[in-house]
Amino acid sequence: MYSSSDTGREFSNKAYLNMELLRFTTAGSVDDGKSTLIGRLLYDSKSIFEDQLDAVRRASLKKGGEHINLALLTDGLRAEREQGITIDVAYRYFATPHRKFIIADTPGHIQYTRNMVTGASTANAAIILIDARNGVTEQTHRHSYIASLLGIQHIIICINKMDLVNFQEDVYNKIYSDYRTFADKAFPSQKLWFIPISALFGDNVVKPSTHMPWFKGGTLLNVLETVPINNDHSQIPGRFPVQYIIRPENSSFPDYRGYAGRITGGIFHKGEKVTVLPSYLTTKITSIDTFDGSLDEAFPPMSVTIRLENDIDISRGSLIVPEKDLPTESNNIEIMLCWLNPKPLELNKKYGLKQATTSCRCLVHDIPYILNINTLEKISDGNNIRMNDIACVHIRTTQPLFFDPYTLNRTTGSLIMIDEGTNETVGAGMIVQSC
Repeated sequence: MYSSSDTGREFSNKAYLNMELLRFTTAGSVDDGKSTLIGRLLYDSKSIFEDQLDAVRRASLKKGGEHINLALLTDGLRAEREQGITIDVAYRYFATPHRKFIIADTPGHIQYTRNMVTGASTANAAIILIDARNGVTEQTHRHSYIASLLGIQHIIICINKMDLVNFQEDVYNKIYSDYRTFADKAFPSQKLWFIPISALFGDNVVKPSTHMPWFKGGTLLNVLETVPINNDHSQIPGRFPVQYIIRPENSSFPDYRGYAGRITGGIFHKGEKVTVLPSYLTTKITSIDTFDGSLDEAFPPMSVTIRLENDIDISRGSLIVPEKDLPTESNNIEIMLCWLNPKPLELNKKYGLKQATTSCRCLVHDIPYILNINTLEKISDGNNIRMNDIACVHIRTTQPLFFDPYTLNRTTGSLIMIDEGTNETVGAGMIVQSC
């Protein structure tokens, strides 16, 4: 039996678990105020424990600050606190009555652009911060273009530090115009929001600003609570990369053979005919199992175990798909590559490659162009790809990959490249097509 308070808590927990989840990332140049903005979001939405707030107050006083330094809520590394910059990706969680959120606070320094790619890779929305005093910069261009490459649905441009320019509408309008000129060339179909804010004082973050009556749009939190999230799984082809084979081999499950993994696209149904790749053998789903029992259907991002009617040679890296909805198979693939390593890319050098649950080797045999992030000019005569460059490259893999274009599926359409000598991840690629 539950008391009335227990019943209320039970309902509250169930409501929280069933809430829609929005993942968003922050990006911008150094000192644009990303960590302060997240701290303000957490503080004004009452998502901070008292002991956390007391610790931040003490740290702020110790550093001699005039205000509570809300950036300390996310800058967890010692070097971050000492230098006042973000180095690693910091993840924070909070919820409102409308939605729950996962925030990825990513670095602004060009040296750590690769960390921004990591934090943005799973996001539904991206907040691009611009310092009102500095306007649109090269890092603004780079982060915005990477966000569009990564398939982020919504880009929210926050013009921060409006308090330092006396909340002037002309400053906001100039930055709006400059960014629009760039965005209309780089990603014309992208959905954009523009919001003038002061993260330090909270203007237009959670509460409307009294200092900018000329701005008629909503607050940042209002946009985050209302942007639509595309959860229509039926429009994406079914994809189930196999991660692990489950064979208990005990008296309770003497003949159990299941294929475990996370669904990355579409809806799978019990009794549905499927094709197993790379063997191209066809069979039927007899059961979709979870820790809590069997299901009639499953969809992203559920982790399940699928059992099949026939015993087929399946291992990690195999892909289960609907019988008549197959991905592309090719050894030669065109990708948009973000190079993440200080060492330049070497043509015709073998790199390790991971795509979904598949591992193999590859080499880059052609570079059609490198993108000039400021002018969006395609430089076709440059073969030197250096750290933070974005380029279109052609790769050849040691075994055929089964993939979809990144615009269709962010899991089967993405890959990473690894230096086999150092085991460092050196590149992140978004698949365009076979070539």
